[in-house]
Amino acid sequence: MAQFTKHILFTDSDGRARWRSETIELDQGKPESRLSALMTSGGYQLRESPVGFRSQFHCTGAPQWVFILSGEMAIGLQDGSFRHFKAGEHFYSADVLPDGETFDASLHGHCSKQVGDASLVTLFVRD
Repeated sequence: MAQFTKHILFTDSDGRARWRSETIELDQGKPESRLSALMTSGGYQLRESPVGFRSQFHCTGAPQWVFILSGEMAIGLQDGSFRHFKAGEHFYSADVLPDGETFDASLHGHCSKQVGDASLVTLFVRD
């Protein structure tokens, strides 16, 4: 059976952002064009980030898919690691602030930055 890998940025039980992967079954459609089940969405936004863009640490406001349309994006975690995503790649951002917590930039969330000599264009699709 065909599958799609969903890379997920999430908030772990200790409040820190981490990565995990899940698979989505492509069990619908036809053999020559496999589809997943239809998923709902709450709207989308496009963003252009110029060369040199870098965010501060933050949590995702609401879970959303992030698709890199052009350029390259790096997502940094509190442990100093970065994961890179190029045009055509994606991840699911769900590292929301835990209920009852006050945001602490030394503990919570992730940062993002544009990489390379081309601006970064992203598509955000809300759940």
